[in-house]
Amino acid sequence: MISKSTIDQVFETARVEEVIGDFVNLKKSGANFKGLSPFSEERTPSFMVSPVKQIWKDFSSGKGGTVVSFLMEHEHFTYPEAIKYLAKKYNIEIEETEQTDEQKEEAGERESMFLVSEFANTYFQNVLHKTNQGKAIGLSYFKERGFTEETIKRFQLGYALDEWHTFTDEAIKKGYQLKYLESTGLTIVKDTSTGSVQTKTFDRFKGRVMFPIHSMSGRVLGFGGRILANNKNAAKYLNSPESDIYHKSKVLYGIYYAKQSIAKEDNCFLVEGYTDVIQLYQKGVKNVVSSSGTALTSEQIRLINRLTKNITVLFDGDAAGIRASLRGIDLILEQGMNVKVCTFPNGEDPDSFAKQNTFEELTSYLEENAKDFIAYKASLLMEEAKNDPVKKAALIRDMVTSISKIQDSIQKEIYVQECAKIMDISEDVLFSTLAQIGKKELQEANKSYKKEQKAFEVVRTKQPTKKVDIQYELEHKIIETLLLYGNKTEEFEDLVLKENEAGELILEPVVHQAKVFEKIYLDLQEDEMEFTNDKFRTLYYTIIDTLNQNPDFALESFVNKVDPEMANDVTTILMNDERYTLHDWERNNIFPKSKTHSIAQLVSETILSLRCFLIDQKVSDFKQETIDNPTNSKAVLEDVMNYSNLKMLLSRKLNRVL
Repeated sequence: MISKSTIDQVFETARVEEVIGDFVNLKKSGANFKGLSPFSEERTPSFMVSPVKQIWKDFSSGKGGTVVSFLMEHEHFTYPEAIKYLAKKYNIEIEETEQTDEQKEEAGERESMFLVSEFANTYFQNVLHKTNQGKAIGLSYFKERGFTEETIKRFQLGYALDEWHTFTDEAIKKGYQLKYLESTGLTIVKDTSTGSVQTKTFDRFKGRVMFPIHSMSGRVLGFGGRILANNKNAAKYLNSPESDIYHKSKVLYGIYYAKQSIAKEDNCFLVEGYTDVIQLYQKGVKNVVSSSGTALTSEQIRLINRLTKNITVLFDGDAAGIRASLRGIDLILEQGMNVKVCTFPNGEDPDSFAKQNTFEELTSYLEENAKDFIAYKASLLMEEAKNDPVKKAALIRDMVTSISKIQDSIQKEIYVQECAKIMDISEDVLFSTLAQIGKKELQEANKSYKKEQKAFEVVRTKQPTKKVDIQYELEHKIIETLLLYGNKTEEFEDLVLKENEAGELILEPVVHQAKVFEKIYLDLQEDEMEFTNDKFRTLYYTIIDTLNQNPDFALESFVNKVDPEMANDVTTILMNDERYTLHDWERNNIFPKSKTHSIAQLVSETILSLRCFLIDQKVSDFKQETIDNPTNSKAVLEDVMNYSNLKMLLSRKLNRVL
């Protein structure tokens, strides 16, 4: 287990905006940062990070919390793993006590799969660097590709021995269970059902050089293995199978190494293979990732979209390959991203071109030859069509289909004008075709919707208007006030009933100083008011207790020390008003009033409003009692009169406060 002093040091050192900035492209928004949600598909930012409060809130999914809870949500870390990740990032030495057998058994299945993958990664690297076979075959191959020792170690490249079950035997010997070796795909298990041996095991990556595939935070999700032997029956490249921790469609090779450069350069180079990524990175072009030989997916594009809006797709000189790959790039346009295409000379690919050129020559080539995707596709297709009118008509429709994927209407119109020039066709025809495609898509969407409605036999009923829960809102406001201003000292004006010279009862102000949390606590105690919401009640006593014991109350340290579920509730309360800054009101000359102008007024108004509400509830209960028990109506009527007089007094006080 990790010591408390280490955990405290991690929370004191880690900056939420720096950590989340590794996964999400954050932009300054007043005192906060905003970005696209990493938990849902969206095009308008609804994700906010507060450096002052050291918390984050995702308004699209409702999630929120501390820097640790972000890593637990986004990377599926356990609490100790998140602490270890932050400790590594900030060079903090971890003090750890030995886990008991029971604690080890409590680790979930996903965690066990991660542990097996990490072991395999270390094992393959050791084989590469420390065994004769690894050095002679694996290391020699990587060096022939032009990779330096530093690059090989940075990308954690390895080698799997050309033996049937050496890795599996070693893993089991070290205490890793066969079921996790099988579920990660590292070991193939076959049921023989013959004799005394029921199963036979094989190392999946036998005789291959190994490329570990990392998550955005650096966890090993799976592997890619390239065979070196000349075996026609074996696939050249072999990836880990789909598992609970590895989903090909949601992973990009190299994203862990490239994320910071992508955000910094505001552009991402997309290539096809592992060696393309490594060679470009080694040469100095670090904002590069690969789809690892699979067709590009929406999930992969959204991964890049969190870091930048700009993608440059790098193709080798194979024209047939380019034509096939162009079909998948429409997905990038659908995500509202800007796409450029850069092709290398015939016979060259990103790996070979980077190997043969200096950093300056490489960057210069990429800059000069990167063309806008639509313009590039138009010129490429027109070259194919040449003088064939039928082909030309089909290719024009293909182009317009791509343009229809673009979200921005101004950008869409500019592309139509550009394509009209390249294709030598009128803009009106292109706009007409664009409208037809849009109309067809709308009809298909409506048809699909009606089909779903019919399938589910939905009965449309008028939805009742949701009533505002006044007590919930007032209790929420008390918690918010305690969190934001609980430790502040304010001047409060209490209104006391006194008799004037004419013998009339008047409200006379009495001013006194008190801390906000003391004022709230005493006022609620005076009327013996209890919170009806369980979460608010727990939070209320936790906050009051913390403020009582800690005169130097710091909001960020409080959020860090409560359990994750409570931290999410606290974050929701604290960041609720921040969501309006997402709309940039100031840009439209709308300036919301800050709450800090009248904290004492806010406290008094909230407490008085809650008391008035509770009296209304009490009177309502009395009325029901007279209906249920008419014989006791006289006594109940006296109580109603007393509460009504109290309500009038409180209303007078409330009006004075307002």
